[in-house]
Amino acid sequence: MNNLAVLPIVTPLLFGILLFFVRYRLRLQMGLAAVGTLATLGASAFLARTVSRNGILVLHAGGWDAPYGIPLVADMLAAILVTISSVVTLACLLYAFYALDDERKRNYAFPLMMILLCGVNGSFLTGDMFNLFVFFEVMLLASYVLLSLGGGRVQLRETIKYIVINIIASSLFVVAIAYLYSITGTLNMAHIAQRIAELGQDGLATTISLLFLAVFGLKSGLFLFFWLPGSYSAPPAPIAALFAALLTKVGIYCIIRTFTLIFPHQPQITHEIILWLAALTMILGAMGAIAYWRIRQILAYNVIVSVGFILFGVGVATEASLSGTVYYLIHDMIAKALIFILGGAIVSIAGTDRLREISGLIRFRPALGWLFFLSALALAGVPPLSGFVGKVMILQGGVEVRSFVLVVLGLLSSLLVLYSGMKVFIHSFWGETLLSEGEEKSTGKGALLPGVILAALVIGFGLGAEEILSYVRQAVEPLVNPTLYIEAVLS
Repeated sequence: MNNLAVLPIVTPLLFGILLFFVRYRLRLQMGLAAVGTLATLGASAFLARTVSRNGILVLHAGGWDAPYGIPLVADMLAAILVTISSVVTLACLLYAFYALDDERKRNYAFPLMMILLCGVNGSFLTGDMFNLFVFFEVMLLASYVLLSLGGGRVQLRETIKYIVINIIASSLFVVAIAYLYSITGTLNMAHIAQRIAELGQDGLATTISLLFLAVFGLKSGLFLFFWLPGSYSAPPAPIAALFAALLTKVGIYCIIRTFTLIFPHQPQITHEIILWLAALTMILGAMGAIAYWRIRQILAYNVIVSVGFILFGVGVATEASLSGTVYYLIHDMIAKALIFILGGAIVSIAGTDRLREISGLIRFRPALGWLFFLSALALAGVPPLSGFVGKVMILQGGVEVRSFVLVVLGLLSSLLVLYSGMKVFIHSFWGETLLSEGEEKSTGKGALLPGVILAALVIGFGLGAEEILSYVRQAVEPLVNPTLYIEAVLS
């Protein structure tokens, strides 16, 4: 049964390798990519169901017991995230079938998307710190190529920036791992947590924790997000949607796991820093979202706002706020993919992302317009959509610890996110029609199927919140009580 933990990693990897050998057979590529993603989704959903019934599953690679072997640990948080990652990748693939040109398809776009999914799922499931670095690099290598694919001037400029930032972050990651190994003598996350608890989180351990925060914060767009708006607005819409939904979420997950499992002992230092970095991220991200008049930049800055809001819940670190963090993280992965896909469809129809040059699309694309309206409401956390539940729980946690300034900032950032989404909706779909149906640059219809799938999830996760919360509570248990995770791995 524990072997189930490896399936969400191995399945996309094998299909990704297979796709490299059918480069010029585009229909076969699309079929295999869809089958591979569906197989990964099925394996991930079955894994989540098994974890829900039987508790945390641990696979010790090669049969080496902890702490000597490399473990894959499927607790409910990891199982949920690999499932949602597979759903999001499927939606982005469906849109990519229509939106990507044949040149990009022939140059390995689909196998790279599968390998990126492998890296993302591996990052969620690994229980070894160095293995986390390895899966991070698998994910990043795929993202480098996907970002540069097409060779446009803007893409190449942003790719260079993106690679340089991630090389710096990865170098710091290795340094942080080395220092952590020097004081604990292990790379197994559960064993590290046990050693830190035994030795006490002294000044050196806290300094190492802040180095990890810098690494994961840089990768997730926490405060130091100057690289993100350009990198997420340069690639084609399906790739940008995949990046927005998954890449920053891996960094957020690493912060959650690190500061609930390994370094929870000095919250007056570590968590306080997370709180104020989250506050600055929300403020600056919201300012960018309302300042720009280009669709791609507006959506990219909304990614930054959500990073700050999710990590606000991590910094508060109560059971309510962590439950809200997990719920909102799930919501944000779906909602970001949805709004980036729909935003990409608007740009493809109009041939520009400048809002002042787009108007009146609702007349001949009403379904696209109302889907975008729904996604903008979901992004802002308007009830009864999925974002509302997680947002309320995070704010409730903030009130419990009397962090009223950050609660106000969270509410204000939500209003500004709503304003930025409505700005895109009103200027794109209402007003005088500047573009007749015959003059559109593309139909945009390829966005409807993935848009409907993701919109249905946004609505369903809002209306069926009680059912989802039962899984979220299971996911939060090891975060609140890390002994559960440690015993599952080391026993």
